[in-house]
Amino acid sequence: MYQIDLNCDLGESFGAYTIGNDAAILDYVTSANIACGFHAGDPTVMKKTVELALAKNVKIGAHPGLPDLVGFGRRNMNIAPDEAKNIVIYQIGALQAFTTALGGRVEHVKAHGALYNMAAKDARLAQAIAEAVYAVDANIVLYGLAGSELIAAGKRVGLKTANEVFADRTYQQDGSLTPRSEPHAMIETDAEAVRQVMTIVKDGYVQTQQQTSFTLEAHTVCIHGDGAQALPFAKYIHETLTNNQIDVAAYR
Repeated sequence: MYQIDLNCDLGESFGAYTIGNDAAILDYVTSANIACGFHAGDPTVMKKTVELALAKNVKIGAHPGLPDLVGFGRRNMNIAPDEAKNIVIYQIGALQAFTTALGGRVEHVKAHGALYNMAAKDARLAQAIAEAVYAVDANIVLYGLAGSELIAAGKRVGLKTANEVFADRTYQQDGSLTPRSEPHAMIETDAEAVRQVMTIVKDGYVQTQQQTSFTLEAHTVCIHGDGAQALPFAKYIHETLTNNQIDVAAYR
């Protein structure tokens, strides 16, 4: 039987602003990437999200991003590797404190937004992030775009890595995600998104926007928790994978 982890970016509410339906989505995912206060989230939201994940036996991960609340961490910044290392350590530490206080542990790290995409191609930035994770806890699993510099850096420093693929994003012929600023970056229908995941998991490749095939090994699939249809899609993809003999389970 095939096996895949379903991860979701959660805890992205902030102050008076509520984003997503975290409690309900946690019924359908196996790993939660929890915002750590830089691109989204605040101490109260972090604590509540950790509590929800623990109650539903969902693995907890830190989701560090660039210090960009206004841009939701999706705008590139000219950040030095040393600074990137420090902000990742800082954010993991914040979530780790809440998780430890509540009787759990941080089991993975997945960078957010622009930081994630920059590290997928920038070897120095990827190395800094991997070293930050290793310095905090060498047993943490590093999530990164399948085949990216971040996965390579994680392996170099001695971390267990998880190749991540995306249900709702299109791919370029080099294996990178189509930037959100470009046309057709997002897959619009649930059926098409699930077909892409099924092809990646079972056949080991993704069809790119250039109509070429790019080979991928997938350990975890990202679904986003902030869209209007996030909850029904989470339920749909979980049920479809299970009905097609794909075991949905945390990658550890």
